[in-house]
Amino acid sequence: MPRLFAVMALLLVCGQLPAQDAPQQARALFDEYWQYQLRENPLQATSIGDHRYNDRLPGMTLQDITRRVAAYRALLTRVNQLQPASLSADDRISYDMMKLELEVLIEGFEVKRHLMPLLVDDGFHIAFAFLPSMMPFQSTRDYENYITRLRAFPVYANQHIELMRDALKAGFSLPRVILDGYELTISSHVVDDPAKSLFWKPFMSFPVTVPQGERARLTEDGRQAIKNGVVAGYRSFLQFYNAEYLPGARSNIGASTLPNGTAYYRNTIREFTTLDLTPDSIHRIGLAEVARIRAEMDDIIAKVGFRGSFAEFLNFLRTDSRFYATTPEQLLKEAAWIAKRMDGKLPALFGRLPRAQYSVAPVPDHIAPKYTAGRYIGTSPGSTEPGYYWVNTYNLTSRPLYALEALTLHEAVPGHHMQISLAQELEGVPDFRRNAYLSAFGEGWGLYSERLGLEAGFFTDPYSNFGRLTYEMWRACRLVIDTGIHSKGWSRQQALDYMASNTALSLHEVRTEIDRYIAWPGQALAYKLGELKIRELRQRAERELGSRFDLREFHDEVLGAGSIPLGVLERRIVEWINRKRVTSDE
Repeated sequence: MPRLFAVMALLLVCGQLPAQDAPQQARALFDEYWQYQLRENPLQATSIGDHRYNDRLPGMTLQDITRRVAAYRALLTRVNQLQPASLSADDRISYDMMKLELEVLIEGFEVKRHLMPLLVDDGFHIAFAFLPSMMPFQSTRDYENYITRLRAFPVYANQHIELMRDALKAGFSLPRVILDGYELTISSHVVDDPAKSLFWKPFMSFPVTVPQGERARLTEDGRQAIKNGVVAGYRSFLQFYNAEYLPGARSNIGASTLPNGTAYYRNTIREFTTLDLTPDSIHRIGLAEVARIRAEMDDIIAKVGFRGSFAEFLNFLRTDSRFYATTPEQLLKEAAWIAKRMDGKLPALFGRLPRAQYSVAPVPDHIAPKYTAGRYIGTSPGSTEPGYYWVNTYNLTSRPLYALEALTLHEAVPGHHMQISLAQELEGVPDFRRNAYLSAFGEGWGLYSERLGLEAGFFTDPYSNFGRLTYEMWRACRLVIDTGIHSKGWSRQQALDYMASNTALSLHEVRTEIDRYIAWPGQALAYKLGELKIRELRQRAERELGSRFDLREFHDEVLGAGSIPLGVLERRIVEWINRKRVTSDE
C-alpha cells in the first residue's frame, strides 16, 4: 500500500494522475489549503469553533508573511494542475474559489498590501479585543489557553509594530486626516487595574466545570497576564502610534498615490468584487445608478408635499427630532421589532431557513465612535452564543430611524444572518468554502435584501422608503467615491460633499463612511456591484422561466452554495434555469 501511494504521489507531481482520480485529488487539496490557513491563523480557527490552536497567536513578522506566500504559490501551482472539466459542479465551484483566493493573496503581497494592517475601524488590536467573547471557558484548560494568549500579546503587538515601521519607511500608512480619535481604540485597553479591562470578564465568574481549587490560581494568573501581557502590549502600541505612526502618516489619501498604487488598487478591486473591472468602468456604473436613484427620491419628496430643494429636504431629515431615538434602548427596541417582523416573513421568501439564532446588541463602547451604523457579528457552529446584529447607539442624533428598516434587513434578516448562517450549515462542501466570506456576494446579498423588504411589506412609510433609497444611493455613491478617491485624485472634502449632497445620511455617518473608504480601498465597491449582479440574474430567471419561476427556489439557489464569486454565481443560476426548463418540459 505505501508503494501505491508513492507511485500516485509521483504521478501527481508530474501532472499525470488519471482523470478519474482528479475529484479525490481536488478535495484533498481543498482540505490541505484550509488546514494550512487554520494553523497559520489560530485566531480564525478559534472564531469558527476549531479549538486545536487556542493557546496560539499568528506569527506576523515579515518572514512569517513571506513564508505563507511561498506556500500559496506552491498551492496555486498544484491547483493549476487540476483538471476542472473532470470535476463535479460543486467541486468546480471550490476549484474556482481557491484559485481566485490564492491569486489575490499572492498579488496582494506583490503590491505590499501586508504593509497596511490597520483600518480606520479595525486592526489587530481591535480584533484581539474579541477574544473574551470568542473563546470557550468550560474547563481549566480553556482558561489556561486564554491566559497563554494574553501573555503572548506583547510579542504579537511588537510584530505588528515592526511591520508598520517598515511600512512607514516604504510610504505605506493610513492617511493622517482620518486618524483623529483613533488612539481611543488602543488607549481604552491601557488600564491601571486588570479588573477594569474587558479581558477580565472570564474571571468574574467560573462555570461549575472548573474545579473550585483551580479558580484562585487561574484568577491570579489572569490578573498578571492582563497586567503584563495585554496592558503592556497595548501600551507599547500606543507609544508607537503616538510617537511614530501618527506623525509619520501620509498626507495623501488615494491608493493610486502609494508605491505601485495602480496595481495595488486593481488588486483590491479584484478581491472585493471578484470581477476584473477597471476603475473607470465602475465609476460610470456608479454615476448611472446615482442618477436613477435620485429620480426615485425626487418622486418621494413630491409625494410627501415638501416645498423646498433636495438639499433642504435632506437638512429637514437630519434635524427633525421625530426621526431620532431619544435613548439607546429605544433605538435597540425599534431595531429588534423590525427584525422580528421580518422573521415572520421569511417562510414566504425562502424554502430553507438557518438553524442558528441571532440577537440584537449595541456596538461596544470602545469602538463605537468610529464604527458604522450597524454590523452583523456571526457565531460559530456548536457555539452557545447566537449571532449578533450590532446597532450603533453612539451619538443618537446621527442614527435616523427612517434608515433603520434598511439597516436591519441588511445586517440581520434576510441579509447577513441568513446568508452567513446558511453557509456555515452547508453539508458536503469543503470547510474553506463553508467559512468563506466574499464581499461582493455577501454585501451584494445584503443590499438585495434591503430591496426585498418592499416585496415583504416594509417601507410603507414614505420617509422609511426614502431611507431605503438613501441606503441604495449610499452604495451607488460608493462606486463613484471609491474610484474617485483611489483612481481619480479626489480629495476627502470632495468625497464628503458628494456623499452629503446625495444621501440623507447624518453628517457624522458621512464622515465615518468616507474615512472608511479611504482606509479600505475597493471594499466599498462590493455592495452595489454584487446587488446589481443578483438582480440581473433574478430578472433573467423571471424572463426565461416565466410562470415556472419560483422566488423561494431562486433565493435558495443563490444562497445554496455559500459565499461564491459573482461569475460562479452566474454560472450556477444559469444551470438552475436550464434544469428548471428541462424538468418543466418533461
